[in-house]
Amino acid sequence: MAQTENPTLPAPWKGDLWGGISAMLVALPSSIAYGVTTVAVLGPAYLAQGALAGVIGAVAVGFTAACLGSARQLISAPCAPAAAILSALAATLVTQGQTGQSDAELATRVMLLMTLVGVFAGVIQLVFGLARGGRLIKFIPYPVVAGYLSGVGLMIILAQAPKVLGLHAGPEFWSGLLHPGHWNLHALIIGGLTMLAMTQAARLSKSIPAAILGLGAGLLAYAALALWYPELRAAERSPLVVGPMQGSVSDVASLLGDRWKLALHLSADQLLALLTPALTLATLLSIDTLKTCVVLDAMSGQRTDSNRELLGQGTGNLLSALLGGMPGAGTMGPTLVNLNSGGQTRHAGMISGGLILVAFLFGRPLIAWLPTPALAGILIVLGSRMVDRESLHLLRHRQTFFDFTVMAAVVVVALTSNLIAAAGVGIALAFALFMRDLIRSSVIRRKLHGDQISSHKNRQAEERALLIQHGKQTVLCELQGSLFFGTTDQLLTELDADIRNCRYVLLDMRRVQSFDFTAGHVLQVIYKQVKAHDGFLLLCSLPTHLPTGLGLADYLRLLGILGDDDHLLLFDNRDEALEWVEDRILAAEVIAPVPHVLPGLEQIPLFAGLKPPEVFNQLRAIIEERTVKAGEVIFHKGDVGGELFILRSGNVSVNLPLSAGHRYHLTTFTDGHFFGDMAFFDRQPRSADAVAVTESHLYVLSRSKFEALAREHPDLAMEIMRRLGREMAIRLRYSNSELRALHQS
Repeated sequence: MAQTENPTLPAPWKGDLWGGISAMLVALPSSIAYGVTTVAVLGPAYLAQGALAGVIGAVAVGFTAACLGSARQLISAPCAPAAAILSALAATLVTQGQTGQSDAELATRVMLLMTLVGVFAGVIQLVFGLARGGRLIKFIPYPVVAGYLSGVGLMIILAQAPKVLGLHAGPEFWSGLLHPGHWNLHALIIGGLTMLAMTQAARLSKSIPAAILGLGAGLLAYAALALWYPELRAAERSPLVVGPMQGSVSDVASLLGDRWKLALHLSADQLLALLTPALTLATLLSIDTLKTCVVLDAMSGQRTDSNRELLGQGTGNLLSALLGGMPGAGTMGPTLVNLNSGGQTRHAGMISGGLILVAFLFGRPLIAWLPTPALAGILIVLGSRMVDRESLHLLRHRQTFFDFTVMAAVVVVALTSNLIAAAGVGIALAFALFMRDLIRSSVIRRKLHGDQISSHKNRQAEERALLIQHGKQTVLCELQGSLFFGTTDQLLTELDADIRNCRYVLLDMRRVQSFDFTAGHVLQVIYKQVKAHDGFLLLCSLPTHLPTGLGLADYLRLLGILGDDDHLLLFDNRDEALEWVEDRILAAEVIAPVPHVLPGLEQIPLFAGLKPPEVFNQLRAIIEERTVKAGEVIFHKGDVGGELFILRSGNVSVNLPLSAGHRYHLTTFTDGHFFGDMAFFDRQPRSADAVAVTESHLYVLSRSKFEALAREHPDLAMEIMRRLGREMAIRLRYSNSELRALHQS
């Protein structure tokens, strides 16, 4: 009889189950701690409601974000930024409380406004996701993000330190801090042992999360103290525990009903005042989530869709707020615990949220006994880990001092004012960082003169010599990046000497990404200065798509810069512009014109001067004459053939075919030049296309006939090969010189 194996969970489900359980053990105590701290300013009577909000948030955000988000192993729960912003908002609202209100009415109003901030933040995150703003949030400079998170961490520490010491927050805390006699010894023992256990968790256990060890140490410390102090044995009367929670469905519904009834009496101005903290909260929650996703992607090898993740987080936060819970984000601690415990799919997050709900429904008596100093100790450790200590290294170098200043400014504003003001400072400094980097980077990618670079048109040796001699008349500038009010002065400064000394100023704009009105004005200034000494401004490779929605040529016409003036010219590419300049320089030097059709082999540079003159009869016997019309293909890339083509007259363009029907123009051959030499030498397939630009007259020398000539007249064949090699060496040297200039510029 065959044995039957015990049924086991499939591997992914097993990992998800353990990952979800482990993540729940980390997320639950921190969620309760964050919930408690948001309402601490309202007094001990509301701590249970804060704990309830933390639990609801952990369930709603954790389950919903896992279902709808993109990151499969991400665990979402209430987090430090949410606690910092909401607690600061609560403190402000309590300070601004209306006279004549009872404490209960004020507390209900404060909790309603915090709930509405959560609702608005969830909606804003949905807008971020729908507007595909996930990528934009990732582009916030790291010093600003580090300042945000460090500020939040320090605010958490400062908010929780009074609970660990048993002191009141505010001025009394700072005065009491200097008098140990005012400290609550019981709270200090519980909080201290909690923090000690958390910081030493890695030594104590490799499998139990630090937050669980810390909470366990705090509970044991409280239990031990309760043995000696009877007043700590009743949860209803003890000032050091969360206390009984109002957790039934009817209780939650009653609390929410009271809040939403009050919402009907809020004015539009009061609602609008909540948009700023909601925007700050949504931004911080989004940054916190995407920062965790970046770490998760690096560890798991997956790719997170940041926009979909924002939609999932926004939906979760909206649902949590509507149910009276705290907003949250993708949190680092529970996520890493889930990943290390075997969680592989989104089911782990759903399991974590479901188990927190079970713990809330059936474990409320235990939650009531959670010591508030222990929860405060957990938050202090978590807050200290948010402070970016590595940023202190930025102080060592002058080049990074400004980055540290940005981070420090955000932290200082967060501590001295609030996170809302810090968000404004952060956004302004982010723009300043962006402007600094743009202005630091040169908009001139490369600058070359006419004696360093030439067009792709092959010219005779005397023509090349003249172009090099007069090369300083021409300057070519390759522009890059953004031409706007912050970089145009740099462009004008770097080109000032060339504008005054060069007759031909060529601006290659292929790599220009944006162009504003100020850049247009500077372009007009350059044009007027060049024209003043009878010079020419040539623009080439103008982008066809700019952020304005127009091509650059259309935008310049719209600004009135392009007109009918022949001193400002447009070209499709740099090569055409350089060829135009070279033709003008050669025309000005009145070089003796080359005959339209060379009369014979004797005038071809490759054969000129061969001795004795009778050898030309032998050459004519093996060379074929051919005429090709304009646009006719002489050979294609990949064609087999060993002919050498020599131009009697005309122009032949050699192009390298690219993908999608594009091509790269390698060179243009003119009268007297030869091409096809590579296949003539190695007999391999053609490496490019050759097309007649104009009607062209060719001499064609096949390799087979040349070899027959070499057997009968080896000296003649050797001389022709020597001349071929010499011309190819000249071309190669010229190419090397141009490549060197391009590399060094």
